[in-house]
Amino acid sequence: MATRRNVRDEKAFIENDPRGPPGPSNISPAVPASVIWKLMSFTFAMITLPISTYFFSVSFVFRGNATYAGALAALMANVVLIAYVVMAFKDDQAEQAEDAGQSKKEL
Repeated sequence: MATRRNVRDEKAFIENDPRGPPGPSNISPAVPASVIWKLMSFTFAMITLPISTYFFSVSFVFRGNATYAGALAALMANVVLIAYVVMAFKDDQAEQAEDAGQSKKEL
């Protein structure tokens, strides 16, 4: 058998909460905008760079040899991936250095 919830009592409890009124809400995004832009730019590069490398190299560099052009496109995909990982490590190190600098200032 279902019980009925009294909404008036819940509102009264929230209004008379012994912990006091809640502080200002934090509505900042969980991920900074710069991180989103980097992710989107590397996503764009991961899609366009290998494909354009393949078609350019199969037409002009390797003169129709699709095997070498495909290998070069795979290499370019790996270059983009490695560049993203290196940038992520550098950003993380910069954040850690910034946090360490702030903690030294607090002391």
